[in-house]
Amino acid sequence: MKHFNRKLVYVCISLILIINFDVAFAQKAKVVSSYGPVNQDAGFDQIKAERMKVKADRAKEHNDLLNARYDLSKKTSPDVVMSGGKPIPVGPTARLQGINWADLDKLTPEQIKNKGIFPYKPLPFADHAEGGMLFPLMITDTLPRLIRFDLDFDLPEHILPDRAPPIYLTTRPDLGDVSKGRLITIDNYYEIFNGLLNPKQLEGLRLLVTQFPQQQFNATEDRRTDRPSLGVTCFDCHVNGHTNGANHLVGDIRPQEFRHRIETPSLRGVSIQRLFGSQRGLKSVEDFTEFEQRAAYFDGDHVMAAKKGVNILDRGSQVHFMAEFMAILDFPPALKLNIYGELDKTKATSSELQGEAIFNGKGRCVSCHPAPYYTDNNMHNLKAERFYKQEMVNGMMMAHDGMIKTFPLRGIKDSPPYLHDGRCFTLEDVVEYFNLVQELRLTAQEKASLVAFMRVL
Repeated sequence: MKHFNRKLVYVCISLILIINFDVAFAQKAKVVSSYGPVNQDAGFDQIKAERMKVKADRAKEHNDLLNARYDLSKKTSPDVVMSGGKPIPVGPTARLQGINWADLDKLTPEQIKNKGIFPYKPLPFADHAEGGMLFPLMITDTLPRLIRFDLDFDLPEHILPDRAPPIYLTTRPDLGDVSKGRLITIDNYYEIFNGLLNPKQLEGLRLLVTQFPQQQFNATEDRRTDRPSLGVTCFDCHVNGHTNGANHLVGDIRPQEFRHRIETPSLRGVSIQRLFGSQRGLKSVEDFTEFEQRAAYFDGDHVMAAKKGVNILDRGSQVHFMAEFMAILDFPPALKLNIYGELDKTKATSSELQGEAIFNGKGRCVSCHPAPYYTDNNMHNLKAERFYKQEMVNGMMMAHDGMIKTFPLRGIKDSPPYLHDGRCFTLEDVVEYFNLVQELRLTAQEKASLVAFMRVL
């Protein structure tokens, strides 16, 4: 009998171990899967309740990180404004840890990494484990359909672009800003642009302001809007063919903690660009337009896209029409540049001229940003991970950035925050970042002159 009991105990223990292993394996498999749960086992009210439970704590965690890294107080220039009239933010805003910029500049990448004092580490999303599209208050105030119940936008408005940026057309430079301070939507696009665009361009613009389903903005039970949504438009992020600072997570990377935060780039000057997407290296704006609808809108998950209502665009008509309109979006005027995209010496200040000389010389900026549009249409790996340790911060792994495309610098003062993930809030931060990453050893005056030069591009 004792022998039987002992065998029974062994059998029970074995079963428990097997069950625990199976559960652990299932949980692990769920964590590492590339696919999201398509068939939800919870309704909208339950999903919303679960998200709301963590909203306040995750918002505090993220805000604490932002305030530890940056000075978020409002500091703008009284003399320099964006092309739409908004004062540009000034910096640097990054907070240094027990050191000043001059002394930080003397350290090697290894020393900065070991001390943990690199001021421009990758920037996590507002809730990195959740992700999705997130829109600033200045757009949700006008378009409340873009409000998420589970997340609030994380960056202050003074470091974002104009609320309704000007629109300049390569086909009608004589008109200046054709938007005249108006936010272009499905309600007004026709009356504003009818007569200025050909029928294909007008149809392309209509599609750019038409709502289509997206991962968080749709009609399913796992949406992130209180009411079922028709979706988002291209111009909800690329407002007026520019940008409003809306951000999301890149759809190309897994697992979740390695995904990069992505700031919305401007569509101005699309006609001179040959690469699209900060890391994707898409070779045409048509490729990018189709990619966004088929994949990026749904976090790169085509299975989820099928559930939520993916909008398959016709390449020969719809994609072509959208691209034809985007191709005539121009950069803002740069009154101090000559026909070669260089400074006109009769109009530029001594500081701007010195900045141009540093840009083309000691700063080596011209290696990637040649005139006239200040891009080489290439991709580069800055290897910034030399300066910081790979560690988990607020749900994001501080890992390698990899290759990033060269963004045009024409009109750059209109497009804060900067870099692919927005970690540099001002042009001063951009200069400090590249001064460290390129190990340039620029003086304070040289940095100021570089900023002055970029402000007039």
